[in-house]
Amino acid sequence: MQKILIANRGEIAVRIIRACHDLGLQTVAVYSAADAEALHVLHADEAICIGEAPSQKSYLKIANILSACEITGADALHPGYGFLSENANFASICGSCGVNFIGPSPETISLLGDKAQAKATARKAKCPVIPGTEGIVEDVTDALKEAKKIGFPVFIKASAGGGGKGIRIAYNSDEFVRQFAAARTEAEVSFNNPDVYLEKMIVNPRHIEIQVMGDKHGNYVYLGERDCTIQRRRQKLIEEAPSPILSPALRKKMGEAAVEIVRAAKYHSVGTVEFLLDEERNFYFMEVNTRIQVEHTVTEELTGIDLVKEQIRIAMGEKLPFKQKEIEYKGHVIQLRINAENPANQFAPSPGTLEHYIPPGGPHVRIDSACYAGYRIPPHYDSMIAKLLVRGKDRAEAIAVAKRALREFHIGGVYSTIPFHQYMLDDPRFLSNEYTITYIDQLIQDGCHFIPKREN
Repeated sequence: MQKILIANRGEIAVRIIRACHDLGLQTVAVYSAADAEALHVLHADEAICIGEAPSQKSYLKIANILSACEITGADALHPGYGFLSENANFASICGSCGVNFIGPSPETISLLGDKAQAKATARKAKCPVIPGTEGIVEDVTDALKEAKKIGFPVFIKASAGGGGKGIRIAYNSDEFVRQFAAARTEAEVSFNNPDVYLEKMIVNPRHIEIQVMGDKHGNYVYLGERDCTIQRRRQKLIEEAPSPILSPALRKKMGEAAVEIVRAAKYHSVGTVEFLLDEERNFYFMEVNTRIQVEHTVTEELTGIDLVKEQIRIAMGEKLPFKQKEIEYKGHVIQLRINAENPANQFAPSPGTLEHYIPPGGPHVRIDSACYAGYRIPPHYDSMIAKLLVRGKDRAEAIAVAKRALREFHIGGVYSTIPFHQYMLDDPRFLSNEYTITYIDQLIQDGCHFIPKREN
């Protein structure tokens, strides 16, 4: 492996390019017409335009991406997250074209990308799963019978869904019939697959995910957890590690369960196993993300392990350089997603030009971003401006560093989620860990505009 094409954009493309350069590898950036002046284009050794601004005509255009590999002589491809990163067909085509896909095998992506099959894999690995159907349900009458057996409320989930999309909730029989039809239609439109399955809705859960890593020689480790409970409409806003509510024993139990799932799937790459934790601290398998995640940076700061470099080394066929007992967790890490959204207006998107952009610095602060003053945030993609990571010896110190960093972060020309984070870092329920996955949505429903307290 000598030259890696990064089939992505934004901060994750910049992140991957930096890891490649640290490893002495050449890089190729691809970009749409809207991203001609993007930072990942400037940082890469080579760059090639692959289409128009809409992602369907550029970052999702498999033929254009593989043509870029051929033109530049790239012998490997890193998909980042989103776009084609969990597309088993894309991974398979890369392999057939002689391009090393930096991720798990197409068979593993296909297995774990299908939510029903992933759940069956978890069962075989003796991991607790959320009560629900064994597989997909197609007939509404049969589905309603199953829903009554499971007990309301129930989730109706797209089998090919992900990222919080393709999910409907039914609280009773009448609502179920309507939501079932809507869920199948939405799944067909969003994922080109109408299949859905049913799951019991866990009331007042926390969202905990375990970072895992496996090589092509059968070695596996878990690198602790991330608490991703603070989210809006199932889109994460704050992630932290260690989770404030996990005991060492529960952390070990969840980590070992996650490893057994990916071992059963013959997984080789970095990945994340997601769980729900109920009010009695029982955990249930949700899904596996067969890619690097947005919040991988939290684990990097907690463990000192560069996940992107290790992902590339695994794709090269190298063995994991550490064993489970050698992994250490130091301090407390919090990641705040700074998005171009207006939290005072139900997080409405706010694309536009960054008239000024001054990120924070100082001890225990890390910024992952592809933005700069004068950069235009296009309306075609996600709204992320930056990921702000802070560290402390404990949670209290990490929160103090986060407050300082947010005060130093100056963004002009667009709205941002900075006021939301300032509000949350003073929120009594956040500070005392008395919140669940629906907390932010409930605050929005109650009319909260997330206006931070004024400093004296």
